[in-house]
Amino acid sequence: MQRILPRGEIEALDHNAIPRVALPDRQAVFAARAARLRTLADGNPVADYLLLMANLVDAQQRALADCEAPQASEDRIALAQAHGMPPLQAVGWPRDALWRRILGQLVDDVSRAQGVPAEAVEVCAALRRALDQNPESLEDLAEAVLSEQDQGVDSAAAPFVMAALQVYWTDLASRFDPRQLPVASPFGVCPVCGSLPVASVVRVGGQFEGYRYLCCSLCSTQWHMVRVKCSHCEDVEQVAYQAIEGRSPAIKAETCDRCHTYRKIFYQDKDLYVEPVADDLASLMLDVLVGEAGYSRSSGNPLLWHGDQD
Repeated sequence: MQRILPRGEIEALDHNAIPRVALPDRQAVFAARAARLRTLADGNPVADYLLLMANLVDAQQRALADCEAPQASEDRIALAQAHGMPPLQAVGWPRDALWRRILGQLVDDVSRAQGVPAEAVEVCAALRRALDQNPESLEDLAEAVLSEQDQGVDSAAAPFVMAALQVYWTDLASRFDPRQLPVASPFGVCPVCGSLPVASVVRVGGQFEGYRYLCCSLCSTQWHMVRVKCSHCEDVEQVAYQAIEGRSPAIKAETCDRCHTYRKIFYQDKDLYVEPVADDLASLMLDVLVGEAGYSRSSGNPLLWHGDQD
């Protein structure tokens, strides 16, 4: 039986007890995503792509097991705290060459996986040649995907490059002490790495029960944000929720009529196994319908790139 708290007890609650961030579980973050992609592939119009990405995400989990990227220096953390900036900010971070070794491991693993389309094998081969012959050429592509550029990005290669960067930053985030985060961070970006969220999820269980968390597209950190508020422009008056009739009640598009953007929101109480990156990728029909209604995505999915092949 649920106990109704009297007014005095409600006012006495420690509202600061809401966990600000949930750092990634390095033992399961990519394994859970890969399993979800395979589940969602059943009967999905883009099943082949979901299964290809499941192979890539499996490779990410294997790569993460042995990953130990150089952490931020004490001076960098102190500077971030002083200026209220993410301490592991991705854009402009002096990346170690380790990320390219991760990329090599990913493309080799995917190339050897069963059932991988020939086109994907060719993309992996091209990336392997670049790694072996001109590895520095990949740094510009890494900067482009980290800053979500639309032009001049090879959309076939970008998900693999982003996958390697995800492993690198998820490793950093999983080992970061959240007590070293600044008290406040810029709105709408990950407080750990400064990347945009792919979607948000209303969680269940323990301290997280009923709270909404934005989900980082890069380092897999989740951070708290109040519900019924635009995650792009902070508006609270013109937010609405769109869904496809007859489809899963666990997924909606949170639209804003002030900035005319949207992000998807997932509900664990409707489907305990929702995974933001996987479920976002598997629900492209909702993107089509919301786009036709005049809304633009606030940010993309790290495993799907709409770049310019030229």
